[in-house]
Amino acid sequence: MKPALAMTVAALMAAAAPAGAQVLGPEGVQPGTYVLDSKETLVRYATVHMGLTEFWGTFPGATGKLVIDPKDIAAARLDVTVPVVGVETTNRELNGEFFSNEFFDGEKFRTMHFVSTGVTRTGARTAKVAGALTIHGVTKPVVLDVTFNGAGPNAFSKVLTLGFKAEGVVRRSDFGLGKYVPIVSDETTITISAAFEKTPS
Repeated sequence: MKPALAMTVAALMAAAAPAGAQVLGPEGVQPGTYVLDSKETLVRYATVHMGLTEFWGTFPGATGKLVIDPKDIAAARLDVTVPVVGVETTNRELNGEFFSNEFFDGEKFRTMHFVSTGVTRTGARTAKVAGALTIHGVTKPVVLDVTFNGAGPNAFSKVLTLGFKAEGVVRRSDFGLGKYVPIVSDETTITISAAFEKTPS
Protein backbone atom coordinates (compact mmCIF):
# COMPACT_ATOMS: atom_id res chain seq x y z
CA MET A 1 0.00 0.00 0.00
CA LYS A 2 1.36 3.43 -0.95
CA PRO A 3 2.15 5.78 1.98
CA ALA A 4 -0.44 8.36 0.91
CA LEU A 5 -3.14 5.71 0.59
CA ALA A 6 -2.18 4.19 3.93
CA MET A 7 -2.53 7.58 5.60
CA THR A 8 -5.95 8.06 4.02
CA VAL A 9 -7.14 4.64 5.24
CA ALA A 10 -5.85 5.35 8.75
CA ALA A 11 -7.65 8.71 8.79
CA LEU A 12 -10.91 7.09 7.68
CA MET A 13 -10.63 4.41 10.36
CA ALA A 14 -10.01 7.01 13.03
CA ALA A 15 -13.00 9.04 11.87
CA ALA A 16 -15.19 5.94 11.95
CA ALA A 17 -14.19 4.95 15.49
CA PRO A 18 -17.03 5.40 17.98
CA ALA A 19 -16.86 8.15 20.57
CA GLY A 20 -15.14 7.00 23.75
CA ALA A 21 -13.15 4.33 21.92
CA GLN A 22 -9.80 5.94 22.78
CA VAL A 23 -7.75 3.65 24.99
CA LEU A 24 -5.23 5.24 27.33
CA GLY A 25 -2.02 3.74 28.64
CA PRO A 26 -0.82 3.66 32.26
CA GLU A 27 -0.85 7.45 32.30
CA GLY A 28 -4.65 7.27 32.12
CA VAL A 29 -4.95 5.47 35.45
CA GLN A 30 -6.21 7.68 38.25
CA PRO A 31 -5.23 6.64 41.78
CA GLY A 32 -8.07 5.39 43.95
CA THR A 33 -10.53 2.55 44.40
CA TYR A 34 -12.05 0.66 41.48
CA VAL A 35 -14.98 -1.76 41.66
CA LEU A 36 -15.13 -4.86 39.49
CA ASP A 37 -17.72 -4.61 36.71
CA SER A 38 -19.38 -8.02 37.02
CA LYS A 39 -21.09 -7.77 33.64
CA GLU A 40 -17.80 -7.24 31.81
CA THR A 41 -15.66 -9.70 33.78
CA LEU A 42 -15.21 -13.43 33.24
CA VAL A 43 -13.11 -16.13 34.89
CA ARG A 44 -12.20 -19.12 32.72
CA TYR A 45 -10.48 -22.37 33.58
CA ALA A 46 -8.81 -24.84 31.19
CA THR A 47 -7.81 -28.46 31.73
CA VAL A 48 -6.51 -31.11 29.33
CA HIS A 49 -8.53 -34.27 28.75
CA MET A 50 -6.59 -37.52 28.29
CA GLY A 51 -3.59 -35.49 27.17
CA LEU A 52 -5.38 -34.73 23.91
CA THR A 53 -7.80 -31.82 24.09
CA GLU A 54 -8.24 -28.66 26.12
CA PHE A 55 -11.57 -28.21 27.87
CA TRP A 56 -12.87 -24.87 29.17
CA GLY A 57 -15.41 -23.70 31.67
CA THR A 58 -16.40 -20.24 32.89
CA PHE A 59 -17.41 -18.56 36.13
CA PRO A 60 -19.42 -15.34 35.64
CA GLY A 61 -20.58 -12.91 38.31
CA ALA A 62 -17.28 -12.01 40.00
CA THR A 63 -17.27 -9.08 42.43
CA GLY A 64 -14.45 -7.21 44.10
CA LYS A 65 -12.32 -4.10 44.26
CA LEU A 66 -8.90 -2.82 43.31
CA VAL A 67 -7.02 -0.06 45.11
CA ILE A 68 -4.24 1.28 42.92
CA ASP A 69 -1.84 4.18 42.46
CA PRO A 70 0.16 4.03 39.19
CA LYS A 71 3.07 5.71 40.98
CA ASP A 72 3.20 2.94 43.59
CA ILE A 73 2.14 -0.32 41.91
CA ALA A 74 3.69 -2.41 44.69
CA ALA A 75 1.11 -1.02 47.11
CA ALA A 76 -1.88 -2.05 44.96
CA ARG A 77 -4.48 -4.23 46.67
CA LEU A 78 -6.91 -6.64 45.01
CA ASP A 79 -9.83 -8.53 46.57
CA VAL A 80 -12.08 -10.64 44.32
CA THR A 81 -14.88 -13.11 45.02
CA VAL A 82 -16.21 -15.52 42.38
CA PRO A 83 -19.49 -17.44 42.88
CA VAL A 84 -19.36 -21.17 42.23
CA VAL A 85 -23.05 -21.52 41.42
CA GLY A 86 -22.64 -19.95 37.98
CA VAL A 87 -20.08 -22.47 36.68
CA GLU A 88 -20.79 -23.09 33.01
CA THR A 89 -19.41 -25.64 30.55
CA THR A 90 -20.81 -27.05 27.33
CA ASN A 91 -22.21 -29.99 29.33
CA ARG A 92 -25.17 -29.39 31.68
CA GLU A 93 -24.60 -32.69 33.45
CA LEU A 94 -21.02 -31.67 34.14
CA ASN A 95 -22.19 -28.27 35.43
CA GLY A 96 -24.29 -30.05 38.03
CA GLU A 97 -21.46 -32.41 38.96
CA PHE A 98 -19.10 -29.48 39.47
CA PHE A 99 -21.57 -27.79 41.84
CA SER A 100 -22.20 -31.03 43.77
CA ASN A 101 -20.07 -32.38 46.61
CA GLU A 102 -18.18 -34.41 43.99
CA PHE A 103 -16.22 -31.22 43.22
CA PHE A 104 -16.87 -27.71 44.55
CA ASP A 105 -19.62 -28.66 47.03
CA GLY A 106 -21.30 -25.38 46.13
CA GLU A 107 -23.97 -25.58 48.82
CA LYS A 108 -21.26 -25.46 51.48
CA PHE A 109 -18.51 -23.50 49.71
CA ARG A 110 -20.40 -20.98 47.63
CA THR A 111 -17.52 -18.82 46.42
CA MET A 112 -13.87 -18.72 45.44
CA HIS A 113 -11.86 -15.87 46.94
CA PHE A 114 -8.58 -14.21 45.95
CA VAL A 115 -6.77 -11.60 48.05
CA SER A 116 -3.49 -10.12 46.84
CA THR A 117 -0.44 -10.24 49.10
CA GLY A 118 2.04 -8.49 46.82
CA VAL A 119 2.45 -6.86 43.42
CA THR A 120 5.70 -6.79 41.44
CA ARG A 121 5.92 -4.75 38.26
CA THR A 122 7.56 -6.65 35.38
CA GLY A 123 7.09 -4.21 32.51
CA ALA A 124 5.35 -1.03 31.39
CA ARG A 125 2.00 -2.84 31.34
CA THR A 126 2.68 -6.09 33.17
CA ALA A 127 3.00 -7.29 36.76
CA LYS A 128 3.03 -10.42 38.88
CA VAL A 129 0.30 -10.40 41.50
CA ALA A 130 0.84 -12.83 44.37
CA GLY A 131 -2.08 -13.73 46.55
CA ALA A 132 -4.04 -16.22 48.60
CA LEU A 133 -6.66 -18.21 46.69
CA THR A 134 -9.40 -19.99 48.63
CA ILE A 135 -11.39 -22.74 46.90
CA HIS A 136 -13.42 -25.51 48.50
CA GLY A 137 -12.38 -24.29 51.95
CA VAL A 138 -8.66 -24.59 51.15
CA THR A 139 -6.32 -21.59 50.86
CA LYS A 140 -3.14 -21.76 48.77
CA PRO A 141 -0.65 -19.18 47.42
CA VAL A 142 -1.06 -18.31 43.74
CA VAL A 143 0.81 -15.96 41.40
CA LEU A 144 -1.04 -14.31 38.50
CA ASP A 145 0.66 -12.80 35.46
CA VAL A 146 -1.32 -9.63 34.84
CA THR A 147 -1.41 -7.44 31.74
CA PHE A 148 -2.91 -3.95 31.78
CA ASN A 149 -4.94 -3.59 28.58
CA GLY A 150 -5.74 0.09 28.94
CA ALA A 151 -7.89 2.75 30.56
CA GLY A 152 -10.72 4.86 29.27
CA PRO A 153 -14.26 6.04 29.93
CA ASN A 154 -17.01 3.49 29.53
CA ALA A 155 -18.80 4.45 26.29
CA PHE A 156 -22.19 4.17 28.02
CA SER A 157 -21.70 5.15 31.67
CA LYS A 158 -18.72 7.48 31.00
CA VAL A 159 -17.08 6.06 34.16
CA LEU A 160 -13.30 5.62 33.98
CA THR A 161 -12.65 1.91 33.46
CA LEU A 162 -9.47 -0.17 33.65
CA GLY A 163 -9.09 -3.38 31.66
CA PHE A 164 -6.84 -6.29 32.64
CA LYS A 165 -6.04 -9.83 31.63
CA ALA A 166 -4.62 -12.22 34.23
CA GLU A 167 -3.41 -15.79 33.95
CA GLY A 168 -2.10 -18.36 36.40
CA VAL A 169 -1.82 -22.10 36.96
CA VAL A 170 -3.09 -24.07 39.95
CA ARG A 171 -3.15 -27.76 40.82
CA ARG A 172 -6.79 -28.55 41.44
CA SER A 173 -5.91 -31.49 43.70
CA ASP A 174 -4.35 -28.95 46.11
CA PHE A 175 -7.89 -27.70 46.72
CA GLY A 176 -9.51 -31.11 47.10
CA LEU A 177 -10.77 -31.12 43.50
CA GLY A 178 -8.61 -33.94 42.16
CA LYS A 179 -11.32 -36.21 40.77
CA TYR A 180 -10.40 -37.82 37.42
CA VAL A 181 -6.67 -37.00 37.73
CA PRO A 182 -4.70 -37.92 35.57
CA ILE A 183 -7.39 -38.57 32.94
CA VAL A 184 -8.14 -34.87 33.31
CA SER A 185 -5.02 -32.80 34.01
CA ASP A 186 -4.31 -31.73 37.57
CA GLU A 187 -2.72 -28.50 36.35
CA THR A 188 -5.47 -26.01 35.57
CA THR A 189 -4.95 -22.71 33.79
CA ILE A 190 -6.98 -19.80 35.11
CA THR A 191 -7.59 -16.88 32.74
CA ILE A 192 -9.37 -13.72 33.87
CA SER A 193 -10.69 -10.86 31.78
CA ALA A 194 -11.51 -8.05 34.18
CA ALA A 195 -12.94 -4.54 34.01
CA PHE A 196 -12.74 -2.21 37.00
CA GLU A 197 -14.74 1.02 37.29
CA LYS A 198 -13.55 4.05 39.25
CA THR A 199 -15.60 4.79 42.35
CA PRO A 200 -16.54 8.41 43.14
CA SER A 201 -13.89 10.21 45.19
